[in-house]
Amino acid sequence: MLSPKTKRNISRVIPYGVLWFIFSLIYCILEKSILGNLDHYPATGVPYDFIGNIIIIPVGGLLIGLTTGILEVGYFGNRMIKKSFTTKIIFKSFVYLVIVIGFLLTITAINIVYVRNMRALSDLSSPAWAFFKDYALIGVVLYIASIVVIAQFYAEFSQSIGPGTLLNFFLGKYHHPVEEQRIFMFLDMKSSTTIAEKLGHVEYFKLLREYFFDLSGAVIDYAGEIYQYAGDEMIVCWKLKNGLNNSIPCFFAMKRLFETAREKYSSKFGIVPDFKAGLHSGTVTTGEIGSLKKEIIYTGDVLNTAARLQGLCNQFGVDLLVSDDLISQLHLPAEYTITPVGEHLLKGRAAAMQIFSVTVYKPG
Repeated sequence: MLSPKTKRNISRVIPYGVLWFIFSLIYCILEKSILGNLDHYPATGVPYDFIGNIIIIPVGGLLIGLTTGILEVGYFGNRMIKKSFTTKIIFKSFVYLVIVIGFLLTITAINIVYVRNMRALSDLSSPAWAFFKDYALIGVVLYIASIVVIAQFYAEFSQSIGPGTLLNFFLGKYHHPVEEQRIFMFLDMKSSTTIAEKLGHVEYFKLLREYFFDLSGAVIDYAGEIYQYAGDEMIVCWKLKNGLNNSIPCFFAMKRLFETAREKYSSKFGIVPDFKAGLHSGTVTTGEIGSLKKEIIYTGDVLNTAARLQGLCNQFGVDLLVSDDLISQLHLPAEYTITPVGEHLLKGRAAAMQIFSVTVYKPG
């Protein structure tokens, strides 16, 4: 069974293949409309086969797209995440353009050899050189470059607002409000005001950037979605089915990560950030909102309650508080200890709620 991280990576790679497939198909149609009834390419004399091209070129485009998607997700994504938007667009577009042109030149050479049954290098070089001297080369390179740049803009916007959110905008899933069952975790850095005063604004911002970057790894591993950043607070959500098995393990995976990262934070900033969280589940209304700036937002008592629970962590001296609504649906392994902390009337609610703290057993 595939892990949430692997599923997420596959879902991020596929759009690149689809994008290249569509643009390759469009290229074949444009080429046919330009060449009309010609049975060969004017620049090279190589026979033109529309039926063959409309199969081979889109399939080749699909393979190119999947290859660039794998490079984007598996290599460039993490290594260039801290670079500026412009730097990433220019650098990656250049690299991908070189790869794609090299790939196409290889395919073209194979096609010439196959179609014209050429064997000698001199026979091959003649149509290839004719193509390089023709203005058609400029058009092809510009078309490829435009696809590469569009793919990079897709990658950056997808990363900025989240791949799931971008897809939902395209599909119009939340154009009309929809009710959903979701789990929300409000996660807040402890003593953030004191840390900000100690570090100063610039260093504190650098800390937050590193802090959120590290937390995101666990969110990916446990199939979560980052809904919002609010100051030093991260709001994570899951659809109910996914969150029942992942929400609480996600929190403690974050804790383990920061235990191993103590030396890094201590050497860089002189402090090791810690955090607390509140978890609650229930019905939310999900939909698009805004005109100048559109967002997909969640509304409902679930968010307010999760935020209140997080705010009570200091009062009870715990790192994680969970509502009875969520606890009643969980089947946690024996390593987790669930401790009731009593009934409390949270601000904004008409009835008191049973609250639980959750801890994990640590050997030794």
